[in-house]
Amino acid sequence: MRVFVTGATGALGRHLVPRLVAAGHEVTATTRSPGKIAAVREMGAEPVVVDGLDSKAVLVAVEAAAPDVIVHEMTALSDMRSLRNVDKVFATTNVLRTRGTDNLLAAATRARTRRFVAQGHNFVYERSGGPVKTEDDPRDPRPVPSAARSMAAIRYVDETVPRSAPEGVVLRYGTFYGPGASEPMLEMVRKRQMPVIGGGTGVWSFVEITDAAAATAAAVERGAPGVYNVGDSDPAPVAEWLPYLAEVAGAKPPLHMPAWLGRLLAGEFVVTQMTEARGISNEKARKELGWEPRYASWREGFRAWVGG
Repeated sequence: MRVFVTGATGALGRHLVPRLVAAGHEVTATTRSPGKIAAVREMGAEPVVVDGLDSKAVLVAVEAAAPDVIVHEMTALSDMRSLRNVDKVFATTNVLRTRGTDNLLAAATRARTRRFVAQGHNFVYERSGGPVKTEDDPRDPRPVPSAARSMAAIRYVDETVPRSAPEGVVLRYGTFYGPGASEPMLEMVRKRQMPVIGGGTGVWSFVEITDAAAATAAAVERGAPGVYNVGDSDPAPVAEWLPYLAEVAGAKPPLHMPAWLGRLLAGEFVVTQMTEARGISNEKARKELGWEPRYASWREGFRAWVGG
């Protein structure tokens, strides 16, 4: 198939594009930087320099590629060390998830591209009820104010892609880790700058970055339209996974901090993720996409990433 991938040089794209090429697909891959053209060619794809917010340029690029599938992985995240104001950190990404999504969907319609696979996130789920959520569970009706625009942008993708594309698929990824995906988090753990806040009762779902790329490649080829959780098979509370990551990284155990102090130092969003987050079930993706994570648990994945 002909596949048009945006965000090809991002954390996920750099693993996804070579996988699609190896599977025999004809891949056109975008980058915003002319300096990354050679890197895209080395992946085996045809590079196109395009700004996802330039609607005319997106139309021209997609029409020229005439893809069977479009994969939307556009983000603009360079520094994730502080999430005190999530909406500030994600400002450009939020526009890419709204206006950028609209531009790609319009181009898909013009090019008669039926299948459209887009990046979502598991942060959408309500922070109450059971510890593990399926795709049918409610989304969070009361996002933290400092992250409200970011959550709205994620929700926009969630709602718009399945409604607007004949075969619209949204992948609600868990937290990425692995090569090129989460070095800032690892650095913070090693410097003891990532404490367990308020008991660490928030449940996180992780997905190793090459496993995320494998799930995305599977969604290119199969699966009914709709949303899919993409995480490993071992959702776990912060109080469990964070000390383990410190251990395999050769760092001292993380500090512990009460929630009130966490709010002062890190902000409300970080505190809610540390204390109220919910994990995700990957059953639907495993069954309907035929995908199995290589790292079924972050325990094996973390050790392979930093402890091997």
